[in-house]
Amino acid sequence: MVVNYRVFKKCSPNNNISLYLGKRDFIDYLSGCEPIDGVVLLSPSYFENQRKIWVQLICSFRYGREEDEVMGLNFQKELYLASEQLYPRVKKSEHNLTKLQDRLLRKLGPNAIPFTFEFPNTSPSSVTLQPGPEETGEPCGVTYTVKVYAGETETDRTHKRSTVTMSVRKIQYAPTKQGRQPCTVVRKDFLLSPGELELEVTLDKQLYHHGERIAVNICVRNNSNKVVKKVKALVQQGIDVVIFQNGQFRTVIDAVETQDGCPINPGSNLQKVLYLQPQIENNTQRRGIALDGMIKGENPELASSTLLTSPDVRDTFGIVVSYAVRVKLYLGALGGELTAELPFILMRPKPTDRFKVLADDNTAIEEIYDEKERAAIRG
Repeated sequence: MVVNYRVFKKCSPNNNISLYLGKRDFIDYLSGCEPIDGVVLLSPSYFENQRKIWVQLICSFRYGREEDEVMGLNFQKELYLASEQLYPRVKKSEHNLTKLQDRLLRKLGPNAIPFTFEFPNTSPSSVTLQPGPEETGEPCGVTYTVKVYAGETETDRTHKRSTVTMSVRKIQYAPTKQGRQPCTVVRKDFLLSPGELELEVTLDKQLYHHGERIAVNICVRNNSNKVVKKVKALVQQGIDVVIFQNGQFRTVIDAVETQDGCPINPGSNLQKVLYLQPQIENNTQRRGIALDGMIKGENPELASSTLLTSPDVRDTFGIVVSYAVRVKLYLGALGGELTAELPFILMRPKPTDRFKVLADDNTAIEEIYDEKERAAIRG
């Protein structure tokens, strides 16, 4: 069976530099991340003139709106995670060629040069914060770019005509095994009133894939003299912008409330299942929710939960995303509320067809055009 393998290609505006990547999504396994293995094809004129060619992996962290950058303010930081002089070679590559690089070198000829980059272990995942409907400019978040350009030094100011950039993503996929089923019990007693109100909440599992429905099992035992008037369940997305000391935000992604079975009078019980389904379709106009790092042409999706090896191991320039179900019992103005919270994991499943055989005569090259860059050059 012959499987078609897609290769991404992008050229510089002067067509003298072409960048080839076999994929644009690189999986973070916590213990390490997939390497970026690519190939750069140079024009023969660059070899004749001994032009220096550099390749870099850049992490951009935007933590403020572009439209607010006035009086010299800049709300974006760029971190150069890797940099290498691709031509002329100053040192021999320490990495063995991957199958993709080997096939591309044979296909593209002697003017093609391979490179391999590694993501640092603590580098953050790609995340984008959704801008408001009226906002313009680049959205806040963490993005990665592979950049190839011609210049005398690795800090040289690059010329757009001899520069090619391609966006890539550092992502995490859901674990293959479910964790412990989330369950919690909370109780509330009342001043000068006997007995207590008990709320038990259980989720059907800990790990959900995007688009799955969450079953919230609720059990209320009213041993107090208060009356429960209604029940509400909601999904909250938590965002921790690590660079800020008070950069924690919570947004309601989905909610449902009911008075079915209410009021729950003293001495009564209620057992009920409520269903929640967090998805982007219901939140397209909501500013500030976290989305998975976006690549042009792809539909947005809610950001996956961020998995960390330890709560203390987090990059300063990262955005940590988490999810939780909250259930509230409303007891009226004098009785107040009783709230229970259960965290869960929301992630994408790992694709089953991620790795494919690359045949010599069966390489589909998908060219990527950046009309905005080309228009700027022509202008």
